[in-house]
Amino acid sequence: MADLTMVVTPSGVSARSAAAAYQQTDGGGAAGPAGGAADGFGATLSRALDSAVQTGESADAQAAKAVAGSGNLTDVVAAVSQAQLALQTTVAIRDRVVEAYQEIMRMSI
Repeated sequence: MADLTMVVTPSGVSARSAAAAYQQTDGGGAAGPAGGAADGFGATLSRALDSAVQTGESADAQAAKAVAGSGNLTDVVAAVSQAQLALQTTVAIRDRVVEAYQEIMRMSI
């Protein structure tokens, strides 16, 4: 989930944070029109989404342990809180992507 926490700020996703996260994961190198930079950003988003899914699965596992009587309530609350944060982050990123797409579609050529 490290990729997600670098991209999200308390006020939402900022372009500066996203650029910093991108440069840290991709090495900040420029790529030609054939591709490396786009692959790096896509890979970063993919890893972030995979991390969010893993966090949700971990919360489910902790909740199942608690229901079975072998889990710790503190661990369950922490796991669910992390899963909630990961979901909120994913939704914020999705909203920003949709907003950017709509802005591009409004541009006149």
